[in-house]
Amino acid sequence: MTDIMKDFDEPGHLAPTGLFLAGLKYMVIQGEPGAVIRGKKGAGGITIKKTGQSMVFGLYEEPVTPGQCNMVVERLGDYLVEQDL
Repeated sequence: MTDIMKDFDEPGHLAPTGLFLAGLKYMVIQGEPGAVIRGKKGAGGITIKKTGQSMVFGLYEEPVTPGQCNMVVERLGDYLVEQDL
């Protein structure tokens, strides 16, 4: 979690080493600096959205697409931000 939080503060921190979560390594791909981290592992991946008080994690595998995961995680995160959460 420390490295994930650091990447939100210092975008690009995870790019050289990858994102490790639950024993799995994800290759960090384009995101939104300070707001969203996206990672890929095979046919699946991860989207992490930072809110004021939390982080929303979305993990996906086929047949779910990266775009579908991004949309759900980011909309939920945006809602939480609007609620000051």
